[in-house]
Amino acid sequence: MRIGVGSLSTFLYFDEMDELQKLALRSPELSHCLSEIEAGAKQLISCFQQNHKLLLCGNGGSCADCEHIAGELVKQFSRTRPLSAELVEKLGPELSQELHGGLPALSLPSMIGFHTAFNNDDKPEYAFAQQVVAFGQPGDVLMGISTSGNSKNIIKAAEAARALGLKVLSLTGQDGGVLATLADIAIKAPATEVARVQELHLPIYHSLCQMVEDTLFP
Repeated sequence: MRIGVGSLSTFLYFDEMDELQKLALRSPELSHCLSEIEAGAKQLISCFQQNHKLLLCGNGGSCADCEHIAGELVKQFSRTRPLSAELVEKLGPELSQELHGGLPALSLPSMIGFHTAFNNDDKPEYAFAQQVVAFGQPGDVLMGISTSGNSKNIIKAAEAARALGLKVLSLTGQDGGVLATLADIAIKAPATEVARVQELHLPIYHSLCQMVEDTLFP
């Protein structure tokens, strides 16, 4: 069965489409930000290819998104990720048969012990920035997720990331807020209602994870 894809001038079999075309079909409202999504995927691919890592931060539902994204990257997402021959040799037959290629992605809000200590002793809006200082290295990427783009703790983290030579990728609602102005690449979901923005964030970051995996584990 052939499926028409939005404004695309040709008809393609679904399994012949690239990930961005599939995303445009599944979520037509995201068609206007496909170039930013593609740029974000390329930024992440370059990061991992150069043995750098991804740091993620967000609040509430966006905190859960950080966990979700990290989970899709640390373990295989939708395809087999074979280990390198070097890792297979080091791990041996038992471990190497049960494990697969992973990518270094850290969900910063997951460190509950740190956050409760920092928030008790210091100003909570600087907690993510403190983690950027602890974990961030030049060439890493900080992905800040905020539906408004104005969450103070995410903005402080982005400021710290820029100061330390990290790249900043933002995922926000359509206004972008202050966070978008600090980002090297700003992906703005075309919605203003918090729940709708969050609904659109899921297909965006699933596509990011898919493009990363397709490229690094062909």
